Amino acid sequence: MMPDSAPGALVVMGVSGCGKSSLADAVAAALGWRAIEGDDFHGPRNKALMHAGIALTDADRAGWLDALGAELAASREGGVVLSCSALKRSYRDRLRGAHAGLRFAFLEIAEAAALARVAARAAGHFFPAALVRNQFETLEPPTAEAGVLRLDALLPPSALLDATLAWLARPFDRQTHEVTP
Repeated sequence: MMPDSAPGALVVMGVSGCGKSSLADAVAAALGWRAIEGDDFHGPRNKALMHAGIALTDADRAGWLDALGAELAASREGGVVLSCSALKRSYRDRLRGAHAGLRFAFLEIAEAAALARVAARAAGHFFPAALVRNQFETLEPPTAEAGVLRLDALLPPSALLDATLAWLARPFDRQTHEVTP
C-alpha cells in the first residue's frame, strides 16, 4: 500500500527494449500488486502490423490505450503495475485519467542499446528491431511531468527495483501528482 493507504498504481514506461516488463513484474512481486503486461492488450491487427514492421499510429493505439485505462480503472482495490510504452504525453494523460494515483517510472535507454536488446529477443517477440527507430521518433520524454521517476535502464535490475520501491514509498499528492522528499 502507498503511505496514504490508497491503492498505488504505477506505469513502467519507455521504448521497446528498455526493460519495462522485467521491472514491472519485479515491482508487482515485491509489493504484492497486480501486474498488467501492456503488450497483452494489443489486438491481432496491431500485432500483425508491428510484426510486419509497420509502426502504429495514434489511431491504432487508441483502442489499446482504452483497454489499458479500463484495466487501471478496475484496479481500485489493490495496487497495480502496468508495463506500457506510454511514449507520448497524450497517452500518459489518458492513462492518468483512468487512475488518480498513477505514477510513471521512465526507463531511459540509448537507441543503440534498445536496438541490441530488441534484436536479441526478436525470435520470441512480435515487435521487430526495425521499429525501434520509430519508438525514439515518437517518444516525448516525460521530463517536465510530475509523478515521474527517471531511471537509467542499463542499471542492474536490483538497483532499478530498489530505486523504484524507495520512490513509491515516498508520499504522493494525488491532486498535483507531486512526490515529496
